Amino acid sequence: MFATRNAIKIAARSFSTASPLQSKVAVLGAAGGIGQPLSLLLKTNPRVTELGLYDIHNTPGVAADIGHINTLSQVSGYTAKDQDGLKKALEGAELVVIPAGVPRKPGMTRDDLFNTNAGIVRDLAQACAEVCPKAKLLIISNPVNSTVPIATEVFKKAGVYDAKKIFGVTSLDLVRASRFVGEKLGKITEVPVVGGHAGVTIIPLFSQVSGLSLTDAERDALTHRVQFGGDEVVKAKDGAGSATLSMAYAGARFADSLLRAEAGEDVLEWAFVRTDLFKNEGLEFFSTYVKLDKNGVKEILPLPQNISEYEKELVKKAIPELKKSETKGVSFVGNN
Repeated sequence: MFATRNAIKIAARSFSTASPLQSKVAVLGAAGGIGQPLSLLLKTNPRVTELGLYDIHNTPGVAADIGHINTLSQVSGYTAKDQDGLKKALEGAELVVIPAGVPRKPGMTRDDLFNTNAGIVRDLAQACAEVCPKAKLLIISNPVNSTVPIATEVFKKAGVYDAKKIFGVTSLDLVRASRFVGEKLGKITEVPVVGGHAGVTIIPLFSQVSGLSLTDAERDALTHRVQFGGDEVVKAKDGAGSATLSMAYAGARFADSLLRAEAGEDVLEWAFVRTDLFKNEGLEFFSTYVKLDKNGVKEILPLPQNISEYEKELVKKAIPELKKSETKGVSFVGNN
């Protein structure tokens, strides 16, 4: 139930200035369209004391650039050409954020990225399982509905799997929904978004937003816009990229939530995680509310009982799509 929400401190969207613990964050894919602004935002977070950046190329330049920002965190950058570069980036990391992969182009869905990004996530997850198996893993690389199961299978095979520590970062869907609803309400408010991170699996729960009144047509249009908001960006960039800046913000926000939880705060977030919520339907992964603590997931909260019939139907339609993506990810590791 979401009734506990009022008793939980939802992570503030500006970074805290509290004295940090010693927190190393590794970013894999740090020289890319998401990786660079994500690394920049993490450098400005006072809870981050060290950044380990890794990519195929250009990472030392990114590290040198953001390393001049006047915060106390240390930054190092490694490439695939460096001996043990990936290992060095990961050593001692408490959080690992993975935005690595190819971006979407016009006409592409997130699933179209699977053939390339699946292998990237598998290999990077394998390195994490070997070098920093106790780190919390934040997966941004699309399709998240498949890449999270891929990382899970890799960690299982390595014998170091902990469901509390692997997250699919779906925060961008909530950020978008909150922005779009904020335009109507004249104020920014949190809009719960559950399900997954692709098309019809993205389910905004407008019924949970106090003071929001929508006609059926407005509800349908707003739901579609949240589900396919990424397409707006891909189209607007005219083939030059996808949602990189907003995704970087969403990723940095989620990382900050985990760092706050590590410091002892009670934090409520939204993430694509392993859950028993839909066990009877044969579905293992779903994006929902999670309470965070220093170990990662403290508690997974079920869907609220008072969601609308419209939203219940969206959940029903999403489950088969989520199952297909989950099976695709698990099979990829099994066959490779």
